[in-house]
This record gives sequence, structure tokens and C-alpha cells, in this order.
Amino acid sequence: MAERDREFVEFVEEAGEALRRTAFLVVGDRHRADDVVQDALYKLYLAWPKVRRVGNPFAYARRIVVNAAYDGRRRPWRREVAIADVPDQVDLDDFANGHAERDEVLEALRSLGPRQRACVVLRYYEDLSVEQTAEILGCSEGTVKSQAARGLDTLRRAIDRRRASQVL
Repeated sequence: MAERDREFVEFVEEAGEALRRTAFLVVGDRHRADDVVQDALYKLYLAWPKVRRVGNPFAYARRIVVNAAYDGRRRPWRREVAIADVPDQVDLDDFANGHAERDEVLEALRSLGPRQRACVVLRYYEDLSVEQTAEILGCSEGTVKSQAARGLDTLRRAIDRRRASQVL
């Protein structure tokens, strides 16, 4: 195996799962997230010699993932479909302690527009700075701040509505 390929494979083994999580949170569907990551890794492989020289391949890969997620949302034949994942086995204690809240947040994330969702995911899930998020999304820092604030407000309202409807 060539040195380039070996380094790329090592990078994918280290960063692949984090890229999948980011893609899932941005697109809201595991299968589409896998497609987004595959597309992004293909593009990254083509640019690997340049990326390797410049440094910080994870930041570059994350940007490709977010851009690929946006690109996929623009295609009219790709519509978001909410489907439940059925686990092979369920640990009832673990399920009771955290899955309900996680599901609430994931459902609320799906209600956000693509820009707001990306801002919220990158700022609060990936814990990136406003500057880093703006660079990845190719927008101003003010846009990141306003979209993240609106996104959080929308998330809070969606979760409050869902909880209120469950009480009734």
C-alpha cells in the first residue's frame, strides 16, 4: 500500500465516526449521513496530498461533510424522511435513562432549517468557536451568532411543544 493510501486509511479510521455523527446531526437521517460521508471522503481522497501538506485534515473533512450535506438537501429527489432505528438489543436501564431526551433533541433538530441546524451542531455539539463555524459554513460570524441563537430558540420551543402535547 502506498504511503498516501496508508495515511488516508489511518485518518478515516480515526475521524470516520466523528464525521458520521456530524453528518447525521446535520442531515437527520443515518443512511443519508453515510452517503454524505462517503461523498466527502471521496473528495478528500482526491485532495489528500494538498490537505496533508497544509495540515488539519479533520477541519477540512468536516467542512466537506457540511457542504456535502447542504448539497444533498438542494437535490429535489432527496427528501428528509424520519424513520426510527430499531436496535438489535435494548438495554432497558440505558434506554430509560437517556434515549427519550436524545430522541426529543433529534426530533427538534429535524425541525430546523439547514443553516440553523449546521450552526447549532457545529457550535454546540462539535464545540467549535464562532470563528471556526463561520469558516466552515463560509459565512460571517454575525450570521453564525444569529442562526445559532434562532436555532436554539426554535429547539426550545419545539421541545416545549412536544412535552406539552405529551402531558395532555
